[in-house]
Amino acid sequence: MTADTTELVQKTCYPIVYPFFNLVHPCRVIGREHIPAGGALICANHSSYADPVMLCFVFRRRYPLHFMAKAELMRVPFLGAIIRALGVFGVERGASDIGAVKQSMKLLRDGRKLVIFPEGTRSKDGEIAEAKTGAAMIAMRSGVPMLPVYIPQKKHWFRRTTVVIGAPYQPEIAGRKPTQEEYQHASEELMHRIRSLKELAV
Repeated sequence: MTADTTELVQKTCYPIVYPFFNLVHPCRVIGREHIPAGGALICANHSSYADPVMLCFVFRRRYPLHFMAKAELMRVPFLGAIIRALGVFGVERGASDIGAVKQSMKLLRDGRKLVIFPEGTRSKDGEIAEAKTGAAMIAMRSGVPMLPVYIPQKKHWFRRTTVVIGAPYQPEIAGRKPTQEEYQHASEELMHRIRSLKELAV
């Protein structure tokens, strides 16, 4: 399924799902003006199964999102087919999944918006963990900005949850190609930026 097709599916489903989701988990968004035109790697903390759906409505129909998720989800009968149609593709965790990296970079270089949860898994206690280096590596190799986003762990039923979008930025590198140390530094800076948004989500 092509990126254009999955974005069309998202835009078609949006007005059907949004009224219900907005009723049970309404969102207040700070920083929507920071969303850049063109390709961008959206990096958010992750503590709930609702986070991907919430992000879709935070970015609205104007900005369809693609998601990198653990490959196990793609192998679940029926669910895998649904989320694949909605723009999700799998990555094998704990391994160098070259195919997923190439797909990510192609989406970004084609001007799409890709969501990666840099912690690599959900935080069960709500604390923001350290990031893996994969998100920084993909952004730096693709030459697109990273967009930090903070999502509160607690999402109260029928009460607004404040999601904060930070300013886009591009990590700096000293040479032509980033080093492993620069990937690590960029990952630490990313999580610092996400944590700094928490104080705005009041």
